Amino acid sequence: MTDNFDEIKDQDNSEDLNNICDECKEKDESVSQNLILTGFKICKSCRVSKTIFPI
Repeated sequence: MTDNFDEIKDQDNSEDLNNICDECKEKDESVSQNLILTGFKICKSCRVSKTIFPI
């Protein structure tokens, strides 16, 4: 039973770290870095644009 739970847990983590930005849908290495730092899956360019134009 616990083996099945560990497999499900590993699948959920791999989906979070796919390096695809939620804003522009492009693949970038900075997405996983920003996910760790801020909790949002956005790339570096989207983060800068959200900082300058916070709408």
